Amino acid sequence: MLLNLASTVARTEAEGPGLRYALWVQGCPMRCPGCCNPHYLKGAPARTVTVAALRDEIRQVDGIEGVTFLGGEPFSQAPSLGALAQALRQDGLSVMVFSGYTLRQLQAPRFAPLLQQTDLLIDGPYIASQASRARRWIGSSNQQIHFLSERYRELEARWPAGDTVELRLKRTRDGAVTLSINGYPHDDISALIRASLSPES
Repeated sequence: MLLNLASTVARTEAEGPGLRYALWVQGCPMRCPGCCNPHYLKGAPARTVTVAALRDEIRQVDGIEGVTFLGGEPFSQAPSLGALAQALRQDGLSVMVFSGYTLRQLQAPRFAPLLQQTDLLIDGPYIASQASRARRWIGSSNQQIHFLSERYRELEARWPAGDTVELRLKRTRDGAVTLSINGYPHDDISALIRASLSPES
């Protein structure tokens, strides 16, 4: 089984509870205005990897308590991500998923392989007019939190507030320095990202 990945961060505290491995899939059928990952919307191949290889990669990361799937749209790759999630849960890791679909829409059979392996789901499209920073890790007030297992149930009474943004500088083999940003960036940072990706830049 294959996955089409846009990006990964091996150790992050900006994409869910605790220290997590985060992966962003490539491709999304939605076009939410203001999406902070517009470069992940197209379904063209990015990094293609097998479920088995990615599981091995994640298992080698020390100290993480779970994985978080973002996008793009994770449920567009539900069979492969579901197989990965099942394997990782067997390894003792938790699974958190961000989806532009609502939980009601995710009841369709084609989404079951991933939904059945999800501990914590944040659902609903990003709506720029309802942008909110009241709840950590969540972009707009319409989006809902669903505890699909007992994992993290303690957060139901008191969900964390505030934002987390992580910046990483990495030097490539040819000496260039790249900057990656994950978390919920401030609007000014998001604008810079979009400007850097525009055809006019």
